[in-house]
Amino acid sequence: MGVSTTCPGSGIRLVTADYPPVNALPVKGWYALADAVRAAGRDPEARCVVLAASGRGFNAGVDIKEMQRASGHEALLGANRGCSEAFAAVYECEVPVVAAVQGFCLGGGIGLVGNADAIVASEDATFGLPELDRGALGAATHLSRLVPQHLMRTLYYTSRTATAAELHAHGSVWRVVPRTELMDAALALAAEIARKDGSLIRLAKAAINGIDPVDVRRSYRFEQGFTFEAGLSGVAGRVRDTFGKEA
Repeated sequence: MGVSTTCPGSGIRLVTADYPPVNALPVKGWYALADAVRAAGRDPEARCVVLAASGRGFNAGVDIKEMQRASGHEALLGANRGCSEAFAAVYECEVPVVAAVQGFCLGGGIGLVGNADAIVASEDATFGLPELDRGALGAATHLSRLVPQHLMRTLYYTSRTATAAELHAHGSVWRVVPRTELMDAALALAAEIARKDGSLIRLAKAAINGIDPVDVRRSYRFEQGFTFEAGLSGVAGRVRDTFGKEA
């Protein structure tokens, strides 16, 4: 259990999260993921990073049970800061990041893939922000990088999900493949990127980030202010306490 980094091919670093049963990351997990992605990007031999996860789904967001066990606001602050660091690590990684997504990609998972440079998904992958059902807010910044504005708002307000095929139609998912072919497809794309000159690909990443119309770190930080307000007011806890108790 945890985060591991391997080298499956020349110039490629594979960062894998494994937090059973559903890859809902605890606070320490978000920081571990951030550290691993940043370290992989700093590796002078790396030219592409693949972000993946073991198990049934790619990411189920924050560990709600960890927050339910905590008293005070320490867990909320930790989750806010940990998610912010992990999302930023993906966006600011010195080389392109390819996300390999299977099963569910929810909450914080949207923050990760929304900040990735490319997404390869399995046919059973679904993407969404169930934040309003879990007493939280946030990551609309990243969902808006995956779908058009009005669809983002509808998905956000309803907590509905979109399929990999739907995101492929919107142009945000590069390829949709059977789950058994997911890693091969992600590594094939990473290998194609990794064949580029290492210095030039790093300049390209910096240049593309530099012309991004949205400052994703500042935008997400703005959202987090409302998340904390919901926590202070008690509404977040009231909604969160119903999590897992639905009939």
